[in-house]
Amino acid sequence: MLRVRELKKVFRSGEAQLVLFDNLSLNASRGEMLAIVGESGAGKSTLLHILGALERPSAGTVFFADRQLDQLSEKDAATVRNKEIGFVWQFHYLLPEFTALENVAMPLLVRGDALGACEADAMKWLTRVGLEKRAHHRSGELSGGEQQRVALARALITKPKLLLADEPTGDLDGRTADAIFELIANLHEENGLTSLIATHNFAFARRCHRVLRLHGGGLTEIDPKSLAPQ
Repeated sequence: MLRVRELKKVFRSGEAQLVLFDNLSLNASRGEMLAIVGESGAGKSTLLHILGALERPSAGTVFFADRQLDQLSEKDAATVRNKEIGFVWQFHYLLPEFTALENVAMPLLVRGDALGACEADAMKWLTRVGLEKRAHHRSGELSGGEQQRVALARALITKPKLLLADEPTGDLDGRTADAIFELIANLHEENGLTSLIATHNFAFARRCHRVLRLHGGGLTEIDPKSLAPQ
């Protein structure tokens, strides 16, 4: 599903340059749930941005199914993101002027789908994440856990093949974080997703099929059971 070869990302500021990672390679098979762990600043978010065609690498290749993402035009990359990749971030990025239902429907509305069909699909997804009774509330009227459930529904309404989640429980308390990760794991299974989850939470990482550690500009696979409880 996902093949990354010899990836490099360099940030430049004047004459100085920062090599965030170099010669980075990974594979993710259909149906796998992979955790990416590493210290803050190691490049986990940037890596997910590249894998999701939000940023371009400085060198290397990224293949998603049969597409080379790093060679797509901006228009084609936007189409792939809208139809085949779901994103969930630490901050929910819900549009505050719209209701939960409208936020979830937004990716389909952007495509130009009919309003009625978009809202019907959005309600199905809100029901799946347990928020059908909050459908007509704006994001500011929702708790942090509810906002993240709406973000999950919005990410999956397009029926993507790939889910990218960047610290999806980072802003939540322990009990709420547990519930959100359980929901992510269930949705991953139900929808046959390939999922990459960047997380500092080793308890969550241990539940993934594989764990990749980003450190010192390189990526190494580690045994999930080797992660000590935090």
